Amino acid sequence: MNTPIKLTFLILCIALTATAFVVPAKRADVTPEHEKTVAGICNVVEDKNLCSITLKTVPSNDPAFLVRYLATAAESSVKKGLNFLSEIKPKYKGNSFATNCITGCEKQLNNALEDFADFWKAAGKNITSMADNYFTCKKKMTSIFTYHSTCLDDIYDKTLLKEVQGGIGLGKRMSGESVDVFAGMDKVFNTLNIKTKLNQQDTDSLLPPPLSFYYT
Repeated sequence: MNTPIKLTFLILCIALTATAFVVPAKRADVTPEHEKTVAGICNVVEDKNLCSITLKTVPSNDPAFLVRYLATAAESSVKKGLNFLSEIKPKYKGNSFATNCITGCEKQLNNALEDFADFWKAAGKNITSMADNYFTCKKKMTSIFTYHSTCLDDIYDKTLLKEVQGGIGLGKRMSGESVDVFAGMDKVFNTLNIKTKLNQQDTDSLLPPPLSFYYT
């Protein structure tokens, strides 16, 4: 091996060795302020890991934006759950019990989506509107979570329950995260030094009734 080739080979080896020991740089968009805000929100939820994973890459330090993003993720998961139910329904065409269970779950999740529409009206886009309609937001999100539980409680066939649970479980978990956030909103506000007072009165009467109100 001649000298130039030896020199090139040596430089390459040194470069590769150095690279192997370089500690990856922290992402520029993950700031201490962002980490503090995410931690302040996720500390009040049961599944802290899911909450942190959902929020850690969101490009905002605004608590209202992050809480809304968590709810958005829940709504998206509910819609995916509905798609899942629609896809498995043909498989149980000859099974009246399974078909009834799946149809019942579809109804429950559609009810959840109607409540999401009301939730967004109440939540608004900032801390002030969210605090003013705090009780209504919490009530709507609790209702959304309950629709999932009602669906699953009606399925006593273990095989079908496992399959449906696998398809709509994330929506239930994500809506449960949002329930936890609103249940612990006082603590979130204190941790993040937000002085806005939470309204404990139901403001739902200010909202138009859900679509299901007009149908029997």
